[in-house]
Amino acid sequence: MKNALRENYNINEKINILENNNYCSFLFGDRKYYFMPYIRSDDELEDLISMNDELLRKDIPTFRFILNKNNQYLTEHLNKKYILFETPLNLSQEYDILDMLNYSHQLVINNKKSLLYRNRWAQLWSSKIDYFEYQVAELGKNKPLIVNSFSYYVGLAENAISYVNNTLKKHQISIYEKITLQRKRIAFPNILLNYFNPLNYIIDIEVRDIASYFKSLFFNSDENLWLEINTYLKRKSLSIYGYQLLYARLLYPSYYFDIYEKVMEDKIKEEELLKIINKSSSYEQFLKKIFLVISKYAPIEPIDWLISSQKS
Repeated sequence: MKNALRENYNINEKINILENNNYCSFLFGDRKYYFMPYIRSDDELEDLISMNDELLRKDIPTFRFILNKNNQYLTEHLNKKYILFETPLNLSQEYDILDMLNYSHQLVINNKKSLLYRNRWAQLWSSKIDYFEYQVAELGKNKPLIVNSFSYYVGLAENAISYVNNTLKKHQISIYEKITLQRKRIAFPNILLNYFNPLNYIIDIEVRDIASYFKSLFFNSDENLWLEINTYLKRKSLSIYGYQLLYARLLYPSYYFDIYEKVMEDKIKEEELLKIINKSSSYEQFLKKIFLVISKYAPIEPIDWLISSQKS
């Protein structure tokens, strides 16, 4: 990667370039630069740049795309595509729920067509589940943890799909649920290196990032989980539509499927799923409790088996 930087961006030999797994970084003046793999579709690049330019024009924090010496954003290196970003220096800083709320309010997306929209949740989830079921049947025979746990998480996913479909039938989208800048995933801790990274950007309603953050917080450090949840619910007013979609995203087990995909791609060992599987009962309790908490703000629909199967 060092050679690719020096050849494509005329990086001085004296600059200290630090390599870290699949990306590298370096300091130049008072700015930091990251050379990262481009893992989005080529078709999305124009929309990512356009939205990022809008953020920069409005002085909303984000990375800056840097052109290479051929006046292009994508750089080929070892049959992979990379992008160079100029970034702020303090990317290890964490964003909590209030930071996220303040950030998302700065940019409301208009209705122009964009490849970054991800608002057909039920359809996307259904397609994904169909593919996963085929994949497990064909390739999962030698993965006992997946074989023994997969049906349970597919069941949760199907609950989430039905919940979204019922919400769309019964409730109209409200002005409270503005379309805004969101991320494909938010991990805990929510550091700015990931939060400000344009390669993570999509367009959706605000509860997407919130649910992603709460799920990651539950599985990685639940110390402040309920403090963050109660802070959000007290500060943010949603319609029934918004509250139900928040609950639907909490129901959908993206935390399992994200690890599942890496296991099937042989990027990590199957045992990584244990940290999810071993907390399945605790997560059911979490889903029941957060249903009761949200119900204080709006009469959202219950998941009958989940409510009746857990002790109060």
